[in-house]
Amino acid sequence: MDHLCQVCDKTFPSSSKLKTHSRTHSGEKPFDCRICQKSFSSSSSLKSHHLTHTGEQLFPCTVCDKSFSHSSRLKTHQRSHSGETPYSCSKCTKSFSRSQDLRTHMRIHSGEKPYPCPQCDQAFSHNGSLKMHQRTHSGETPYSCSKCAKSFSRSDSLR
Repeated sequence: MDHLCQVCDKTFPSSSKLKTHSRTHSGEKPFDCRICQKSFSSSSSLKSHHLTHTGEQLFPCTVCDKSFSHSSRLKTHQRSHSGETPYSCSKCTKSFSRSQDLRTHMRIHSGEKPYPCPQCDQAFSHNGSLKMHQRTHSGETPYSCSKCAKSFSRSDSLR
């Protein structure tokens, strides 16, 4: 018998899976990391998170010498070797190896700019663009030439 979520109508094979899923709607996170006090909605998420503290790298890449603490990160990394881009834009011909890259790309089509500058009226679709813009306010020039004393606010200007 399937167990139905009353909020989003998804079904689950057990009541425990439904209970874990329900926390995505309630925001409940009863599993706390003893090291950093970060909270999680499932015990498996907490166990996975704990690897970030132990430094365990249980998933080695068979192509290069990198290894990862999560199988999902290894799978994403392996796409850098294979060239696989399973996340396709429905608005244009671009495709991406990571789902978050597709989500970020979709802001081009939607015009969404979720990163506002706290010092002026400009907003940006990428956090990196906001950080680069903020240097116009601070005057920071973190990119220095190794041949002369000149420094720049953007890495492309240094090149």
